[in-house]
Amino acid sequence: MTRSLAVVLVHYHTPRLAADALGALRRDLACDPDLAAGLDVEWLLVDNGSNPEGRALLAELPVRLLEPGRNLGYAGGVNLGMASSHAEWALLMNPDVLVEPGCAGRLLDCLRSGAAAAGPRFYWDSDRRLLLPPGEARSRCGELLAWLAATRGGAWAARGRRRSRRHCRRHWQAAAPLASYALSGSLLAVTRAAWERVGGFDEGFELYFEETDWLLRLRRAGLPARYVPAAEAVHLYARSAALEPRAREWFDNSARRFRSRHYGAWFAWSLARLDGVLPRRSAAAAGGRGAAPAAGGGAGRPPLPPLPPEGLDLDGYPRPLWVEVSPNATGFPAAAERIGEGAPAGRWTLPPEVAARREGGDWWVWLSDERCRDLAGFHLPAPGA
Repeated sequence: MTRSLAVVLVHYHTPRLAADALGALRRDLACDPDLAAGLDVEWLLVDNGSNPEGRALLAELPVRLLEPGRNLGYAGGVNLGMASSHAEWALLMNPDVLVEPGCAGRLLDCLRSGAAAAGPRFYWDSDRRLLLPPGEARSRCGELLAWLAATRGGAWAARGRRRSRRHCRRHWQAAAPLASYALSGSLLAVTRAAWERVGGFDEGFELYFEETDWLLRLRRAGLPARYVPAAEAVHLYARSAALEPRAREWFDNSARRFRSRHYGAWFAWSLARLDGVLPRRSAAAAGGRGAAPAAGGGAGRPPLPPLPPEGLDLDGYPRPLWVEVSPNATGFPAAAERIGEGAPAGRWTLPPEVAARREGGDWWVWLSDERCRDLAGFHLPAPGA
């Protein structure tokens, strides 16, 4: 029986990334003869913005090009792609995602087994050292904890890191598909039936939160979602957003919209008022400069030491341990690498390609043990600082 699949990729001034992403996915689908033989694939590329050179490159790709004439945002672009197809399954993706062999087939197997949505395990680098965090565990308590961590630091930030670690490691260390709605819209497999039942992405979310909102609607409808650890992909992370000058404004607007919808207008208003009265001392949202003192844990605490340029000597720390990297001064959410008991001795450094893609903003590096407790923290200044 032949099944139908729509690949919907939304890009904004990233034609080369889009071409690479589609190429990797095409190779992945072709490497499984049984999957390829039983799958009718429709390739849809939504061009939210390109210069003449970019349009020329896209015109050479074997895809159906959808050109709305303006930046619809990710939600609007995905909705346009889904409305342009009637396929029973869809892979929704960013241009900065490169699937590993077998990724698409394992996601589609999960849909075939009854899931309404499925997402992969993401890495930050092609050597698959740094695991990227799953979607955050959203709740009123979580939002308040994140705010307290950002404004008060200290024990509140440590508590937030422990909470985030437990959530991330439950996903990272899963050996089989895990029931979870903490998936990323960067690459999301969905069924047409689920899409039509709960509706498309809310285009009021101009940037971020659109898939989080959709997945919560999926959960309320009683439809299952799965995190699939055997499906792996590399996410180059926020490459399109870096090119949109309104990204910061769009993120803040989307965050307020999400809080108001899912926690109540009173909660969103209260949190906004608190932000106005007690501004955040850390740069947790922006990861910007000038936040190193807050990274030490709050008022009255020393700043974190700088990350040694030659790398971290891990020999003095108990193994196994985790090395975490975050652009947030609170230290969460964070990408992480697990250093096992048998790992060779030496200094830990950022994967070279991750270091090469740094464009600005301070980062923070934390070491933690298997029980999610802090071992040490370091500050990594912005390039050129």
